[in-house]
Amino acid sequence: MRLWAGSGLVSLFLSSGLAADPLAHSIRPVVRPGADMVQLATAPVLHSLRPAARPATAVTEASAMATTGDAAQFRAWIEAFRSRATAEGIRPEVFDRAFQGLTVDPEAIRRDRNQSEYTKTIWDYLDSAVSDNRIANGRAALNQHRQVLDAIEARYGVEKQVVLAIWGLESAYGAVRGSDATIRSLATLAFEGRRAAFFEGELIAALKILQAGDVTPDRMRGSWAGAMGHTQFMPSSFLSYAVDFTGDGRRDIWSDDPTDALASTAAYLKHFGWTRGQPWGVEVVLPRGFDFTLANREIRKSPAEWAQLGVRGADGAAVANHGPAAILLPAGGQGAAFMIFDNFAVLERYNTADAYVIGVGHLSDRILGGAPIRSAWPRDDRALTFAERQELQQRLTAKGFDTQKIDGRIGPLTVNAVRAYQMAEGLMPDGYASLRVLQRLR
Repeated sequence: MRLWAGSGLVSLFLSSGLAADPLAHSIRPVVRPGADMVQLATAPVLHSLRPAARPATAVTEASAMATTGDAAQFRAWIEAFRSRATAEGIRPEVFDRAFQGLTVDPEAIRRDRNQSEYTKTIWDYLDSAVSDNRIANGRAALNQHRQVLDAIEARYGVEKQVVLAIWGLESAYGAVRGSDATIRSLATLAFEGRRAAFFEGELIAALKILQAGDVTPDRMRGSWAGAMGHTQFMPSSFLSYAVDFTGDGRRDIWSDDPTDALASTAAYLKHFGWTRGQPWGVEVVLPRGFDFTLANREIRKSPAEWAQLGVRGADGAAVANHGPAAILLPAGGQGAAFMIFDNFAVLERYNTADAYVIGVGHLSDRILGGAPIRSAWPRDDRALTFAERQELQQRLTAKGFDTQKIDGRIGPLTVNAVRAYQMAEGLMPDGYASLRVLQRLR
């Protein structure tokens, strides 16, 4: 499924982990690349927290026309697209009803082009993602929807608190599902041309949803980028994974009743291999003298093997055997450490950013009464700006530590380059792309 950035979503590159390009994911679950809902227990959290970043790109001729709202050009595009849509099996009457009176949405174009210059650190992100309000509202939602959540868990084998946490981060438990007309948003972005092929595909999928009768055009609403419903499915993800859990003949993720949306999220996670009873991850304490080159997603050991190397749970006990696990240091060696299991990678299908996955996982733990993260974060650090991340990559590459791309995204290639540089310099090889590393490179 494809999910994406939407109304009220935080747009950011994360200072650690892989920054998520919303267009690279599915259901807004993603395929990994290279409101009156709940009786709120306390003040509502009125924003979603999907980290996403859109790389800057050149403005095309079509996007310039879209910005000025060239109605004639847009009508001509619609006529041309109508032929392509009908060739894909969309009935003319379905198309014409969906496009009746449609105009360009300049706000969608503006937001799609927006490039966040400053970023949030993982601790700032988690402060919001797993705030006291979001935890309390999650517990209220659990109490309100426990019966249906139990049934969803029994059907799909995905723990109810995990589904709740995704709901909490995607739409603040249904409070910010988005109010933009999906067909208008997708048509605008397809016409604009920056990612025409992607958005045309999503637009065809949205028309297929209308043709199937799951929703009417006036009710098909969501984010400015086309993500829909309580858990922000992109149309193509909806077609592949959405389910009719209520049995009313429609897969209705837009209703005030979140049942179908929550079940669809569980169905998505099950499809990608969710293991019931396995944690996403466990906070751990590393021993003095730990070899930080072992903190690598490609190096997996059993919890017993990690225990032999001195890695213990935050509570001091050995971590239970939940299968092979890797050590993740989202803020380098000076921040919290996690032992992450296969379910971490399943959550990455929703969004590839480490912070998002940790946010979902930790929120799910806290909803059930789990403890806060115990380790301190390096809160004196600040996140690198987009320009600084590019400079870091340029300087690393110039010194022979090739990041392979100068894109301002701190993904595995850049982390490996940072780690290699740190080892050459006799520094802690934690791969953390910090301001200190950049200053040393300078």
